[in-house]
Amino acid sequence: MEIRILGAHVTEAADARPTSLVIDDILALDAGSLCSGLSIRSQRNLKAVLITHYHYDHVKDLPMIGMNFASYGCLDVYGIESVLEALSTHLLDGKLYPDFRQWPDSQPSLKFIKLDEYERITISGYSVMPVPVPHGVPTVGFHVTSPLGKSVFFTGDTAGGLEGCWEHIFPDLLITEMSWPQSMEAWAKKTTHLSPQVLKADLLEFRRLKGYLPRTVLIHLDPARESEVAAEVAEIARELDASIVLGREGMLVSV
Repeated sequence: MEIRILGAHVTEAADARPTSLVIDDILALDAGSLCSGLSIRSQRNLKAVLITHYHYDHVKDLPMIGMNFASYGCLDVYGIESVLEALSTHLLDGKLYPDFRQWPDSQPSLKFIKLDEYERITISGYSVMPVPVPHGVPTVGFHVTSPLGKSVFFTGDTAGGLEGCWEHIFPDLLITEMSWPQSMEAWAKKTTHLSPQVLKADLLEFRRLKGYLPRTVLIHLDPARESEVAAEVAEIARELDASIVLGREGMLVSV
């Protein structure tokens, strides 16, 4: 299993793109940079997109990839009911851009498929289970297992307090978020995002429950504060004797 990070940041700039990952070039997790991070040919290799939640930085490229699939094929978009409802109402409502669930008439380019929490389904040979995570809006992480049995858990955005998730997963790789440094813990808590010490507590709980720590990659970074976060995360990695690194655009992680 190879996971390519297309977008590793909370915002967009010349050297930063919003959250999006691709597994083995065919299964995408979130759509913050599906188009800006992939060629047209690579986009059309995708079989499905899994959406963790409906915040704009995780869904913004869905209309454009719908345009890129128009007159070519249909891309499946998976999400829990609240996510699909928000996308239908606010992003793909046919006002600013065509509603690609209905257009082109001959074959709409996007197909929405509802997921239920904890329901394990198979998508293109991969086992996928959505697991609810704490965040300011309804959010699920995705536990994805390859046909060869390797697995990754992507939390999407989360405020931490993930012990309920840990009971359901045994990932080889954990990808989660780290938006701001410890000095902004109050802001992270208010906006329901992780801070370094909350991440540390969650990883310690994972080790207590599971007896190991998976390799961990952190994304959803604030470009303006990335160096501060990097130093704090490096210290946590030393304290836990664990592999914890910051993700970056174009990074390829093999499992």
